[in-house]
Amino acid sequence: LHNADQIEKLDIRIGDTVFVEKGGEIIPKITSVDLSKRNTDSIKVKYITHCPECDKELIRVDGEANHYCPNENGCPPQIVGKLSHFTSRKAMNIEGLGAETVDLLFRQGLVHNIADIYDLKKEQIVSLERMGDKSANNIIEGINKSKEIPFERVLYAMGVRYVGDTVAKKLAKHFKNIDALMNANAEQLIEAPEIGEKIAHSVLNHFADAEKRNVVERLKQSELQF
Repeated sequence: LHNADQIEKLDIRIGDTVFVEKGGEIIPKITSVDLSKRNTDSIKVKYITHCPECDKELIRVDGEANHYCPNENGCPPQIVGKLSHFTSRKAMNIEGLGAETVDLLFRQGLVHNIADIYDLKKEQIVSLERMGDKSANNIIEGINKSKEIPFERVLYAMGVRYVGDTVAKKLAKHFKNIDALMNANAEQLIEAPEIGEKIAHSVLNHFADAEKRNVVERLKQSELQF
């Protein structure tokens, strides 16, 4: 039921009674509608066309089920999501910067992208609600400690679409540094082990964005491992 095509194909409407079976004997899936139980005034499913947060028109990539808000640099929950991913345990592992604190920093206008994290000062953090001196010290310490995190994890933390931790390791090992990766063309990217066209295209798109390249330059100045 997350897939508009399937809802259309099966003509599933609000309030319908449906038949469900175990797909592959495990996952429940809807197979059809019991039309004998459908109300005469049944309503078709209508989808929103614009992002409920920033009002940008939603887009859908060919062959994918989901609709996306394309405003990734300006849509608040997307920005907070990227910041939270960056600070998470599997990524930069910055202690004290959990999702709630990241959201608070964003709402206070202290961080807008991942590079801003490295410009944070202790006095800015202490001024936040429920944030004491010790907590602020721990966050600053965690931010400084994250500068030792190896390149492959920094790359994963940056949130390039389709670049999970395993793909990040492959790219880091193959290209050795961020400049070689940012300047690689599609053919060079596909030469890396297990990197197909989809991932190559995503990496190219990511680093074609001037704002993202600027973030990388700022992270370099903050002495992250690249």
